[in-house]
Amino acid sequence: MSIQEIQEEIIDEFGMFDDWMQRYEYMIELGKSLPLIEEKYKTENNIIKGCQSKVWVHAEMNDNKIEFTADSDAIITKGIIAILIRVFSGQHPQDIIDANTDFIDEIGLKEHLSPTRANGLTSMLKQLKLYAVAYQTQLD
Repeated sequence: MSIQEIQEEIIDEFGMFDDWMQRYEYMIELGKSLPLIEEKYKTENNIIKGCQSKVWVHAEMNDNKIEFTADSDAIITKGIIAILIRVFSGQHPQDIIDANTDFIDEIGLKEHLSPTRANGLTSMLKQLKLYAVAYQTQLD
């Protein structure tokens, strides 16, 4: 599935809920299904800077695609990173670099987060794209 198709799927899923309490519950559920990072990767190097809660992300290249795993010590934050990983994991680095992230605004995520969580979301996105840039550089 392409990044765009996954984003459209997420927009449809969030559209099924009438209010933000239901959407938060759904994000918490998504967080529970997150491909968890191995304990050995829960290091300072893998912590995303700029997040109020702790978020660890690990990236590995397999068959020219990046596989992400992550974890967080906060349930909403875990849901947020789960959404981002669902979109970007298993994709080619260049596709991640080129991807737009308008779907975040379309599902209303940023406007329903506290300012610190919204900053954290931006930091998570930036970090995932930085991994993509690093891996793309290796491919070039």
